[in-house]
Amino acid sequence: MPERRNRDGAGAERLPTGVDAHVGSRIRLRRTMLGMSQEKLAIALGLTFQQIQKYERGLNRVGASRLYDLGRVLDVPISFFFDDMPDGLPTGGSDEDGLEAGPGTALDRAETLQLIRAYYRIVDPGLRKRVFELVKSIGPSGPESKAGPT
Repeated sequence: MPERRNRDGAGAERLPTGVDAHVGSRIRLRRTMLGMSQEKLAIALGLTFQQIQKYERGLNRVGASRLYDLGRVLDVPISFFFDDMPDGLPTGGSDEDGLEAGPGTALDRAETLQLIRAYYRIVDPGLRKRVFELVKSIGPSGPESKAGPT
């Protein structure tokens, strides 16, 4: 597993991985769903908004206690950050795996996040389900199209 030296030169820390990128994208998804800015989240956690950006891009690994704090502030269980994680995501660094941590999935697009926010603003569950079915019927059919709204 790739390693890099800490600032003081002692010990080694692991580089971020595909799992880190997935967790970061889930942080961004939930923050956006709540209409919360990176700055507001950073203040709630006692961090800088730049640190939140690094977490969301998968550039910095989120530690266990920070993940706990994120779940508390974003009002989700810790398992939320691992939901929908594809099987076989690399656990080593991006150089080793050929997979770059960071943006690149549909969940990283502003348009996707705006759509999700608008979808969850529909208060009537029946109407929300109809909107979901409409969108699903317009897109190509495939294994993902069989999933229902949550």
